[in-house]
Amino acid sequence: MSDFRIKSHPILKAPDRESVPFFWQGQELQGLAGEMLTAALFANGIRTFGHHHRDGSPQGLFCANGQCSQCMVLVDGRPVKACMTPLHAGMRVDPVDSLPELPVCDTTEKFADPRVIQVPVLILGGGPAGLSAAIQLGKRGIKCLLVDDKDRLGGKLVLQTHRFFGSINAVHAGTRGIDIATRLEEEVRTQESVEVWLNTTALAVFSDKRVGLLRQTLTDGVPREEYVLVESQLLLVSTGAREKTLLFPGNTLPGVYGAGAFQTLVNRDLVRSCKRLFIVGGGNVGLIAGYHALQAGIEVAGLIEALPECGGYKVHKDKLVRMGVPVYTRHTILGVEGEGQVERVTIAAIDENWQPIPGTSRTFECDAVLIAVGLDPVDEFLHKAREYDMQVLAAGDAEEIAEASAAIFAGKIRGLEIARQLGVTDDAVPEEWARTAEILKSRPGECGCEAVPEVETGVFPVIHCSQEIPCNPCTSVCPRGQIVIDEQDIREVPAFLNGEIEQHCIGCEKCVTICPGLAITLVDYRKDQEHPLVTLAFEFQAGTLAVGDRVTVLDTIGDRLGEAEVVRMRDIPRNGRTVLLQLRVDRTIAKRVAGVLVQEEWVADSLPEAVERLEDEVIVCRCERVTAGEIRALIREGVRDLNAIKAITRAGMGACGGKTCQSQILRLFREEGVPMEDVTPGVPRPLFVEVPLGTFARGSRQ
Repeated sequence: MSDFRIKSHPILKAPDRESVPFFWQGQELQGLAGEMLTAALFANGIRTFGHHHRDGSPQGLFCANGQCSQCMVLVDGRPVKACMTPLHAGMRVDPVDSLPELPVCDTTEKFADPRVIQVPVLILGGGPAGLSAAIQLGKRGIKCLLVDDKDRLGGKLVLQTHRFFGSINAVHAGTRGIDIATRLEEEVRTQESVEVWLNTTALAVFSDKRVGLLRQTLTDGVPREEYVLVESQLLLVSTGAREKTLLFPGNTLPGVYGAGAFQTLVNRDLVRSCKRLFIVGGGNVGLIAGYHALQAGIEVAGLIEALPECGGYKVHKDKLVRMGVPVYTRHTILGVEGEGQVERVTIAAIDENWQPIPGTSRTFECDAVLIAVGLDPVDEFLHKAREYDMQVLAAGDAEEIAEASAAIFAGKIRGLEIARQLGVTDDAVPEEWARTAEILKSRPGECGCEAVPEVETGVFPVIHCSQEIPCNPCTSVCPRGQIVIDEQDIREVPAFLNGEIEQHCIGCEKCVTICPGLAITLVDYRKDQEHPLVTLAFEFQAGTLAVGDRVTVLDTIGDRLGEAEVVRMRDIPRNGRTVLLQLRVDRTIAKRVAGVLVQEEWVADSLPEAVERLEDEVIVCRCERVTAGEIRALIREGVRDLNAIKAITRAGMGACGGKTCQSQILRLFREEGVPMEDVTPGVPRPLFVEVPLGTFARGSRQ
């Protein structure tokens, strides 16, 4: 089997982990001790983890976040989620190809009461919001327990290799997400009143105002589980979000991933999850994932967005197109096909009624399709706590879907609010904090024209950013104060004052290095008026280019301008793993150069003929393989209760507890013209995460 590990990355370093043997269907393979099983299997080229017992359909990874059960495998005969199960030497892993036999019960096992602990504040989720809140509480000496189901803190920050937008002072803008995660964790670890439990899953909120936790630890290398009940004066839910999915033929084939799953494999596990990717969704998540794919050496055949314009930041879209990735707006996905896994994707243009336009379909070869069509908050703990009249607050995506920078600041505010509710401080949230929070949560604003200086002397930056977004790192690092923005509203487009050029801009390159959108270049006419030097940020593998190479240069929107010569490449520690690429460019195009072509155009070529599979029934419930046709038939018969649909079809009765299908069933109601007020919502399970019942029986006994 092939080795899909990423041996070299422009930003990330491979983890120092011991190579250990494990077995897949009896065959010995090699993995890294402690990595998730999904990473070990993908690294060995295994993408199909089993087959559904109902129709034999292949099953594989989808979310990599423990929210679904598509990656279910048998480990030593026990069904587990591969994405949440760390690898250890000698582990025997097998696919789930049918309903597994129930184990024989040990009737001699004695029951034990779970341990009950009391803490003033319980924080569910160690992502940006939870960490920021814990820091505020720790600074005030408030005891709190911070729990997270992963093996490290940071949430989705640990998947983000790009520099962050926002305020450089408020949320570390201009710093890479992975480094922000490290900073926040280090600060949390210094707070004596904050206790951290990793590998701990919140299972449920109960009517006695207790929260059930399943904590996993290692004792002498042996994994142990403990079920614990927590009583707290106040609960903070910062559990993040889960990804939405789409309904299309082939949507459950192995190789159809959520964006988070893709980034987890590539940026956390350093495993190349595919060779060629196609992206559905033009928000920031999809655009950034495309950039991460290119950094990992993965080809990107294209990206589609149903809206007239991408919903993400324009600088993210511009960054992709000028690297050779085509973006198709007003397009939708028609289907995915392949023998056992993704091999092709078919798309088409849509009309004003969102319907595919006949004759516009195209098919592209790819072995993965990334779905990035939005997020749903993981807020079931919040709603249940409110139902039981608990003192509860929410922060980050669990409260409102926004950028991670907004979650950082929201957590900071919630930390202060909790301290005030507990009577530790009388300080109210400053108006400035509230205003900053609103700015960070704001959506992209108007687009203008690039402000290109008219002069062709001296040295100066060209700011290729032209959209109103919350971002100010370039203004904060300019030593001469020549890049400015409204201090009260960092959503304005930054401007270069363009005063006495040679006196003011010294060509320090700081603005080029720190710009999160790679949207600033430095043009230098001081040595050669006809062939000035252009410096730009380059975040790809060392050795990809060399001094003396000729490269294709492009403008902001990806149009070719011509060729240029590489005259210098600088990779110094203070630049935070950003290589500065210096090109000798013809005077006529120097100020328009925004990037260099990274991916050859032929990668994005479509096949001669489109391949469509519209006759296939689309799967709505992944766990129980319930089709859209089955649910539509019930809706047309007059069924208006999600609980009735569940009882009749088993949709929502599978292992994930309806996390991935409920929103899609509601979408079918809307498509059938049924008002949402006429639909009875489903009753959630008392346990939000599946767990063996024996866990509750064993209590605190190890």
